[in-house]
Amino acid sequence: MDTTAPPGVYQRATETALYVRSMLPNNLQNPKVAIVCGSGLGGLVDTIEPDPKVELAYGIIPNFPQSTVQGHAGKFVFGLIGPQKTPIALLVGRAHFYEGHTMDLVTFATRVCKVLGVGTIIVTNAAGGLNQDYAVGDIVCLNDHLNLAGLVGIHPLRGPNVDEFGVRFPPLSDAYDLDLRKRAHKAWKDLGLDKHKRRLHEGVYAFVAGPTYETRAECRMLRTLGADVVGMSTIPEIVVARHSGIRVLAFSLVTNSAVLEAGPRGDDPTIQAMNGAELTEHLSKGKANHEEVLEAGREAAKDMQALVKQILSGLYAS
Repeated sequence: MDTTAPPGVYQRATETALYVRSMLPNNLQNPKVAIVCGSGLGGLVDTIEPDPKVELAYGIIPNFPQSTVQGHAGKFVFGLIGPQKTPIALLVGRAHFYEGHTMDLVTFATRVCKVLGVGTIIVTNAAGGLNQDYAVGDIVCLNDHLNLAGLVGIHPLRGPNVDEFGVRFPPLSDAYDLDLRKRAHKAWKDLGLDKHKRRLHEGVYAFVAGPTYETRAECRMLRTLGADVVGMSTIPEIVVARHSGIRVLAFSLVTNSAVLEAGPRGDDPTIQAMNGAELTEHLSKGKANHEEVLEAGREAAKDMQALVKQILSGLYAS
């Protein structure tokens, strides 16, 4: 069996990185950190200094996939952050598998970040809360994941290994960097956010392919398997980042509480006198919608921005 890398994977990432560098001033050409901004979290771009700042629309970048989802602007932003003026890259919007992209395209931006020299990636997303102790607006620092799509074969490393990035069988038991998670909790307290209503948790993210939100039975299954939050992104990027030797810190913003209770039965005596509109309202309680996701993102944006900036300031203080 031929185990050589498919032609073009590393080459395309290198070509894209060379183009991106050609559009940047010298002090932005080698970002140390990348941040992936999830649904409604594009405001993280405000964490960087206003000058120098370069924004590149995904549409003009060679080989880059296009994001079609509301709340994902679709631009690569470069600038400096914190008192140490650390060069940073932000992916404002991401490509999702459910949009019809291949896993190769979903994770392509992560590979470009590796070629650019990124050593740490902070990945954010909007997610549904499965853990009933979580409230809408809470932030979850991920410490593990369930890659359900990957377990059934939809895996970002499927196929011949790309040796230029990493080994054939990368471990993931250490995927979520412990030092970075420790810094996240310290930053939360240093900012005084632990005294506010919004809470910072640690938990497990379940990756599902989407684009439908989960059924009640699926939510109960995922919770039984140990998942605290569920979403349609992030894990492919994290797998590829770890394959490439990039340190990972990931946050989920809880934008809705998943419905775990079984739905009403058709022979339930309490619904027999309800008309059609009343039945629809009764069944729709707790139903998730994308507008709700974006609104929760707007509400939490300032805390998320402050947290990320504080973490990075501490990370490069010495």
